[in-house]
Amino acid sequence: MTDFRTKMMRRALALARRGFGKTSPNPAVGCVIVRDGEIVGEGWHWKAGTPHAEVHALRQAGEKARGADVFVTLEPCSHHGRTPPCAEALINAGVSTVYAAMMDPNPLVSGRGLAMLRKAGITVNCGILEQECRLLNEAFVKHVTTGLPFVILKSAMTLDGKTATSSGDSKWITCEESRRYVHALRAKVDAIMVGVGTVLADDPQLTCRMVRGKDPQRIVIDSRLRTPPTASLFHLDSPAKTILATVERDPQKIAAIQSLGAEPLLCSEDDGRVDLEDLLRRLGARGIQSILLEGGRELVGSALRKGLVDKFFLFYAPKIIAGDDGFGLCSGRGVERMKDAFTLRNTSVRRFAEDFLVIGYPESTCLQD
Repeated sequence: MTDFRTKMMRRALALARRGFGKTSPNPAVGCVIVRDGEIVGEGWHWKAGTPHAEVHALRQAGEKARGADVFVTLEPCSHHGRTPPCAEALINAGVSTVYAAMMDPNPLVSGRGLAMLRKAGITVNCGILEQECRLLNEAFVKHVTTGLPFVILKSAMTLDGKTATSSGDSKWITCEESRRYVHALRAKVDAIMVGVGTVLADDPQLTCRMVRGKDPQRIVIDSRLRTPPTASLFHLDSPAKTILATVERDPQKIAAIQSLGAEPLLCSEDDGRVDLEDLLRRLGARGIQSILLEGGRELVGSALRKGLVDKFFLFYAPKIIAGDDGFGLCSGRGVERMKDAFTLRNTSVRRFAEDFLVIGYPESTCLQD
């Protein structure tokens, strides 16, 4: 029986992944309804503002939901938001048992949905594949519990750790397959962030044009509003916002940026530059759950030293620049002893043609600004 329950929760998790990247600020959730050992209803949350996974599954199951078992990747909600409570819908459908992978970390729910089900006489079990389901919604979990976005650092490097040659040339380090995967990542986050140095050097579009999907909001750390009006990110056929995080108060510069359709976002100062922690608080308050941080070196170094990176996507191409005059991942002073190095945990490796992608999470850091 335990194996069957795990199998059904894996199916619910697979359904949840179909909505990943489309549901923010809500979590990605999947639901499977089983009666007499057979699946009678399935559903997942498509996008924010639409019915939740449980509602879609109940609609498919119809009368067969009565007395059935429900497998859902997250505790059913108990509050009225843009949609009615899912716990209430399950109660009204007359289900017998609910298996939830994890409790909802949202303070508005946080056990209340499960308590509502129990009070109605429904048997409740929680914890099947909890870690897998938690990882799927890691950005939601961080944002709903801290108010801060989940920051993912992405970089492409040669085998000797260079992100560009001595002339600044970086096109292209990785293969097309790797770059397409990066665009798919962009389509699944709420925002993409770069420093003004990257804009001045590369004139990026910061879109997900290599795949089908929504463009993320574009955030440029531009303390003194140096981004030129000719920059590509001001002239895109894209519904996503372009935001320039700044400490510049010059009304003429601000008006010029606004005239291009972008938004200057005034932040607190940190040694004359944008305070990244203040910026993340402001972005989190706007409902931005996830950010893909793509450079440049100064921004990456600062984010690492302040402990603001939650996850790493590091691409390595089988190339060697063969010199000490290229550009590395970070600028600024690093650690002096190897035992103080920034360490990754829970690492995994994927391959794209001849490229390698290392995915991991930060353990701790002794780096200091």
